[in-house]
Amino acid sequence: MDIKPQRITLNKSSAALSIEWSDGLLSEYPLSHLREACPCVECRGGHANMGLEHAPEDLLKLVPRRSYAVTSLVAVGNYALQPTWDDGHSTGIYTWDYLRLISPQRPDA
Repeated sequence: MDIKPQRITLNKSSAALSIEWSDGLLSEYPLSHLREACPCVECRGGHANMGLEHAPEDLLKLVPRRSYAVTSLVAVGNYALQPTWDDGHSTGIYTWDYLRLISPQRPDA
């Protein structure tokens, strides 16, 4: 994918992650929904359920088990973000491709 984030903003007061993409799209991810969409092997239920083909079709239709907050957010190389959540979970690596695919504002939705 040639589309990359230009600006990433974690807004703790509104509990949302915003990404401005290089093609001009602005994606707003509610943190609780983003936590429910964690792409790690533990959250996906095994390696067979990983990959872009197993991404949620509509992020906003996920039902969060509770409210979640991000305690830290780090870049992984030039390809992903890795949040640490207030429940202690920190193994999910959200690639740019994955984040773009699950964007509530994606153009093809």
